[in-house]
Amino acid sequence: MRRADQIAGAGLLLLGLGFAVAGLRSYTYWSPTGPGSGFLPFWLGLTMMLLAGSLLVRSTRGGGLDVAWLPTGRGRRKLLAVLGVTVALVAVLKVTGMAVGTVLFLVAILRLVEGLRWSSTLAIAVGTAAANYLIFARWLRVPFPEGVLGF
Repeated sequence: MRRADQIAGAGLLLLGLGFAVAGLRSYTYWSPTGPGSGFLPFWLGLTMMLLAGSLLVRSTRGGGLDVAWLPTGRGRRKLLAVLGVTVALVAVLKVTGMAVGTVLFLVAILRLVEGLRWSSTLAIAVGTAAANYLIFARWLRVPFPEGVLGF
């Protein structure tokens, strides 16, 4: 686990640095009315660098055992199922649209992977898709991919 943490820490440190630098170079940090569009990317990048640096230092000092970092058995099957369902969502998103795709994705995860009851699965899936649609597509006017049903 220690080697994987070192690699992840170094990679995330570089990613955070790139994010912070891009926030300062490509966007305005401060505008006459307050924080500009580069303010949040800069601070998120800086925070990511601090957390990644902490992971890197802890793993280099020998804070953990050197054990396998991938799950085995049932955990591996769940991981592969989630990855497969995610790839399937991306593949069918243009046909299903975001709202229906979200419902199908959550049904697959909650029912097939986690084994929740149908009533809970459907309530969570439909509620989440509806909330996403209302908040992003209607309130914030973020264009969602629309499927053959038109939403």
